[in-house]
Amino acid sequence: MDRPSAVERALREAAPHEIFDVIRFTIEHRHHALTVDLLLVDYAMTRLQPVGVLPHTRPSVSVHDSAPGRAFGAQEAHCVYDRSASTAAVHLPVSVRGDRLGVLGVTLPVSQDEELDAAVLEDLQECADALAHEVVVAERDTDVFLQARRAERLTLAAEMQWQLLPGRSCARPEYSLGAQLEPAYAIFGDCFDWSASADDLYVTVSNGMGEGIDAALLTNLAINALRNARRAGLSLSDQASLADQAVYGQHGGTRYLSTLLFRFHLPTGGVEIIDAGSPRVWRLREGTVEPIELEAQMPLGMFEDTAYVPQRFKVEPGDRLLFISDGVYDALSPGGERYSLRALAASISNTRLLPAPQVPRVMLQELLGHRGSGPAADDSLVMCLDWHGRSVDGDR
Repeated sequence: MDRPSAVERALREAAPHEIFDVIRFTIEHRHHALTVDLLLVDYAMTRLQPVGVLPHTRPSVSVHDSAPGRAFGAQEAHCVYDRSASTAAVHLPVSVRGDRLGVLGVTLPVSQDEELDAAVLEDLQECADALAHEVVVAERDTDVFLQARRAERLTLAAEMQWQLLPGRSCARPEYSLGAQLEPAYAIFGDCFDWSASADDLYVTVSNGMGEGIDAALLTNLAINALRNARRAGLSLSDQASLADQAVYGQHGGTRYLSTLLFRFHLPTGGVEIIDAGSPRVWRLREGTVEPIELEAQMPLGMFEDTAYVPQRFKVEPGDRLLFISDGVYDALSPGGERYSLRALAASISNTRLLPAPQVPRVMLQELLGHRGSGPAADDSLVMCLDWHGRSVDGDR
C-alpha cells in the first residue's frame, strides 16, 4: 500500500484554515518559489478570487482572459515565462474528482533560456491535487475558502442554496457533469443534486416555486427528503413519493416543487426518469439537437399520495444531455421577447465542442445577453451531462 506523501501528511495535520499556508511553505522550500497564490473560482464562475485574510487580498482575475483562467478552462498546467525578470509563472488547476475549484499560481526563478523541468511541473501538480482534496474537507470547519469564493455578498436564500449543492462538476470514466445557477448571488428555488455508486448515477434537477427564503426552504425540504429516500435504498418511484409526502405534509398542497429525477445505470446506459414538473431535457446526438419528450406527472407536494411511474430510455456513448429550468425558457429581453427554443437549440449546438463543466456557464452567458443587465425575474439552471459509457471489459 502506498503511504501518504510528505505533503499529504503535512496538510492532514494542519489546522483547516492553515492548509494553504502549509502548501505555500512546502513549495517555497522545495522549489525556491518567489510567490505562491491560491485562486478559487467565484459562485458565478467568472472570476478567480485570491485566498487571503479579507479584505486584504489581491485583485481577482477573469476566468475568460487571463493566464490562470486558461489553466482553469483547459484543466492543465499553463506556464508564462518572463525572460527579462528570469521568472516563470506556473498556473495549475486545483480540482478534485472533476470538481473545478480554482488555480494554484507559482512564480519560480529560471535562468535566461531555461525551461521548467517536467519533474518540477509534475510535483507542483501533485501539490495542487493534494491541496484540492484538503480544501473540500476543510470547508466543513472553516469559512476561509468559502469567503474567498464570493465576489459580492450572497443573499441568505443563495447561501442556503449553495450549501445544499454537491458541487458544480464531477467526472467518472462513464460520464462528465457540470451545472450552474444564475443569478449566482441571488438564486431562489432552482437546485440540482447528484450521487453515484458502483453501478448507478442519480441526478435531480428541481425548480421550486416562490422567491427568497420561502423558495430556499421548500427546496431544502424536498432535496433532503429525496436524499433520505435514496440513502435508504428506495426505488426512484419511492424516492419521488417520499419527497412528495414530505412537501405535502408541510404545506398541504399550497407549495410544490417541479423536479426531474434520473437513475443512470452505468454498465448499460439505461435510464429511468420521472418528470414531475417543468425542467426539460435536450439531447445532442451526432450533431442533432432535439428535446426528449416525457410524460409529465404532478410536481412534488401538489397532491396527497401521488403515485409516480418512471419512464425509460437509453443513452449512447457520445450523447450529451442538457437539463434546463423554466427560468431559461421564460427569460424576456428588455423589449419583452421570450428566449426562443430556436435560440436555445443554437446555444446547445454552439457549445458542443466545450467540455461539460464549461457548457452551463457559456449558455447562461448567452441567456444574459438576451435578457440584458437588469434584475432577473426568475433564477435559471443549466446542467450538462456527457455520456461516455463503460468499456466492454467493465473497466471504470
